[in-house]
Amino acid sequence: MQPLAGGDINEAHVLSLADGRRVFAKSNARAPARMFEVEAQGLAWLAAARALRVPEVLGVLPPSATWPGVLVLELIEPGPRARDFDEQLGRGLAHLHRSGAGAFGLEHDNFIGSLPQLNAPAAEWAEFYGARRLWPLFERARARGFFDAALASAGERLLARLPQLVGPREPPARVHGDLWAGNVHVAADGMPVLIDPAVYGGHREIDLAMMRLFGGFGSRVYAAYEEAFPLSAGHRERVPLYQLYPLLVHLELFGAGYLPQLRACLRSLG
Repeated sequence: MQPLAGGDINEAHVLSLADGRRVFAKSNARAPARMFEVEAQGLAWLAAARALRVPEVLGVLPPSATWPGVLVLELIEPGPRARDFDEQLGRGLAHLHRSGAGAFGLEHDNFIGSLPQLNAPAAEWAEFYGARRLWPLFERARARGFFDAALASAGERLLARLPQLVGPREPPARVHGDLWAGNVHVAADGMPVLIDPAVYGGHREIDLAMMRLFGGFGSRVYAAYEEAFPLSAGHRERVPLYQLYPLLVHLELFGAGYLPQLRACLRSLG
């Protein structure tokens, strides 16, 4: 076992097996019972789109009194980016989103990081985004004392206006759900690989908004995406709306340091 650095939630190792293979394993003694199981299902759902590479799932061990939860994956050996890495990522993401989903939501709940993510399907995106994404985390933030009266009021006004804010109606997209730069690896062949998904059927702009939240993606990625799957009018104005959810997640997981960004985001939405 060779430890790997970089994760905020789980321990990670490269395992050298008796048959000579090297594999990747993540483990967590405090993992919720199904956390790694639903991550494996999410990877399989992304792989089924045949859009962008994801690691092959080799095994899942749920946590018990004796063992931590463990997820064993194909080891993605790193390499330098190919010259057309950005274009491949943009076009691949467009293909992934076009692959679609049966509804806004998913047949089971899952996790974003270690935070439970509710996925009960809804007929309309505004309903799903409000009831399954924003409202539960607004309530958690209020309960933990992160929200003062003004911030709580701004959140409630936003929820009331969601049907007017979410943009033109689109069919559910197959979204990664946690698409920051750390969840895109470069394989030995120079091509992009998606890891650590928090999948569901959602609005495709939520992936793109999260990509812009923490940076790390070049302009050629967005240009290639737009060429392959043009975005609806007003998408730039909706970026703060779709950054609200990842900011609320980070507030819950990592604390009040994310409050200034969250306040600015709500302020920009009126």
